[in-house]
Amino acid sequence: MINRRRFIHATAFTSFASLFSKNSWAAVPTGAVKDKPIVISTWDAGIEANKAAWEILKNKGRALDAVEKGVMVTEASQNCCVGLSAYPDRDGFVTLDACIMDEFFNCGSVAFLERIKHPISVARRIMEKTPHVMLVGNGAQQFAIEHGFVLEEQKLSADAQRAYDDWLKTSEYKPVINIENKKGQQFNHDTIGMVAMDANGNLSGSCTTSGLSFKMRGRVGDSPIIGAGLYVDNEVGACTATGVGEEVIRISGSHTVVELMRQGLSPEAACKKAIERIIKIKKEKIKDIQVAFLALNKKGEVGSFAIQKGFSYAIRNNSTEKLIPAKSWF
Repeated sequence: MINRRRFIHATAFTSFASLFSKNSWAAVPTGAVKDKPIVISTWDAGIEANKAAWEILKNKGRALDAVEKGVMVTEASQNCCVGLSAYPDRDGFVTLDACIMDEFFNCGSVAFLERIKHPISVARRIMEKTPHVMLVGNGAQQFAIEHGFVLEEQKLSADAQRAYDDWLKTSEYKPVINIENKKGQQFNHDTIGMVAMDANGNLSGSCTTSGLSFKMRGRVGDSPIIGAGLYVDNEVGACTATGVGEEVIRISGSHTVVELMRQGLSPEAACKKAIERIIKIKKEKIKDIQVAFLALNKKGEVGSFAIQKGFSYAIRNNSTEKLIPAKSWF
């Protein structure tokens, strides 16, 4: 006959074990993933970034290697708004932020980094070589140099220099929502976020940015923050964000999307639910804000949702290579 103490102990142990079982966490079952491997990334720059990632994925390489190499293409570009040629802060300096996360919850991040060409690689080195997750500013630069990264000269692209010169004419010292002019249209894309699933079904993600155009000196947004600009849970899915980082940070955006997928929502439905939270918070101010989420679940399903029209994402798998316009609230 079991006594009361043993009964309570056995019951507590059973409840504890149940709490941490896969079923209680509602992990998305792995199963057979259609069109695996797969890589997705934000904005039109994602097309070229995905090509580099795909070279690794198609040869059964690891998703972590793919998401690093993919966004390095964008960081090295002289004609976009990520990397050393990007839009500067209000004092004329380009500062870079990035983070990376693998299938084992390992993650690395760098913020307010100057004169280093590939912040995403510095973030990975932090992940692999230090007990920390994030290094910033001079400390991050010193770490990069000590690990073989070369100090580069800052050289703005022609478009970035022209935009900065125009901004200096008024120098309105107020937040500017990273607006770039391109063929007469306006775009909000200073960031590239990428998530991938490799042939083994494992997930990883990366995110890299130059931050808001003409931002205050020292400002850091969501992109290098694990759980905001990027989050990966290999049992459930991965998400990355783009847009006004302050609003993404406010709701721990990418982590929120992954947790909503854990509850059973599709990637698109999870992204939409996160966007609705921001809309509820900002109310009438939402018309001046753009945020978008892009997610991939463990089944290989992809989804996205944005506040404003105009956001698109790139996808590459065995059957598809294209740019897809995301659904939006407005």
